[in-house]
Amino acid sequence: MHKVSSRVPQRSRTRSKRSNKKRPERLGRHQLISRPEAVTEVPEVYAPENSFDVMPLTAKLKHTIQHKGYLHPTEIQDQAILPILEGRDIVGIAGTGTGKTAAFLIPIIQHLSTAPQWNKALIVAPTRELANQITEEFNSLVSQPRLFAATLIGGVGIGKSVQALSRKVNVVIATPGRLMDMYNRGLVNLETFETLVLDEFDRMLDMGFLPDVKRITSHMHNRKQTLLFSATMNKDQEQLVENLTHDPVRIKAGKDTHHTQAIHQDILEVPENSSRKQVLVDFLNQNPEGSVLLFCETKRKVRNLCRDLTKEGVKADMMHGDMSQSAREKSLDKFRKKRIRVLVATNVAARGIDVDDIGMVINYEVPTNYNEYVHRIGRTGRAGKTGRAITIM
Repeated sequence: MHKVSSRVPQRSRTRSKRSNKKRPERLGRHQLISRPEAVTEVPEVYAPENSFDVMPLTAKLKHTIQHKGYLHPTEIQDQAILPILEGRDIVGIAGTGTGKTAAFLIPIIQHLSTAPQWNKALIVAPTRELANQITEEFNSLVSQPRLFAATLIGGVGIGKSVQALSRKVNVVIATPGRLMDMYNRGLVNLETFETLVLDEFDRMLDMGFLPDVKRITSHMHNRKQTLLFSATMNKDQEQLVENLTHDPVRIKAGKDTHHTQAIHQDILEVPENSSRKQVLVDFLNQNPEGSVLLFCETKRKVRNLCRDLTKEGVKADMMHGDMSQSAREKSLDKFRKKRIRVLVATNVAARGIDVDDIGMVINYEVPTNYNEYVHRIGRTGRAGKTGRAITIM
């Protein structure tokens, strides 16, 4: 039996003095352990200053919001919607599952409902899954069929992207690579967009999309409003934020987006006479309940571990960047419908995956930095529920 460790070995102190070059926010063991025994399972409810009823929204949009079950604005929605409606730039920091998507979509849809405009807003997301999630949220909030969104993502044939742009659209939702491909083909005119949304901004930069972001913004000559949203923001990104925005309203929803009280975090140590894989299999067998999102650092490890878990009798599937979009959606659908218990994934699953009731996140290896760790474990402990995060060391 392998026990979850609560101790913080002293040996990590000497090691940390040696290798300081790569990660100023690198993970220490104390950051991977948080046991909220004293915290009730239902987090403190945010009391909004505004309500959807008093916001300057159309009656149809208010009805749609209510029909979706959004009774009260979340903190990020409460603080962001009105300034966006006023035309202000936004830098919004809020944890996963806090309603960031609706925070920028509701005012965009409100503007379009009163003054329909083709190519009004461009929304850029780092992953296909997040782009699809934003599109689904847009369609669910639109009560007027005359408002359309086009989704441009990789992993699907270029013909689908061309087809998506075959009719006039109000909003384009895209990943950076496919967007620039369509721009280079002369199929997207970036000059026509007035509003730019960069969702999961820090992840976009982590994934190497900074050159694309700069190219996109350099061609948006009629851009009047820029909205940056993410769960975390590094100080190193501050200069870029200043260059992209003008006198932005800065919002940080929650006291500390780097700590989630609803998530029980622990370390699972590998004994000298065992292997990481065996520790994982034993742990899954000892904890047979609930869906598990299992992160690996590379696609090769994802494939191998998924195969090994299946051989051990664990219902598992995988998700990584080399898979086609349809294959990724099939894996995610099986996970969402609980046809499999474990989804083994690279960091593509850390952003934009909207799956209810993920009971546990397991890091097969320690993430390279703390921001990535935050995004990974943010897949559990959502919507007022408690979750569990385990890191194997």
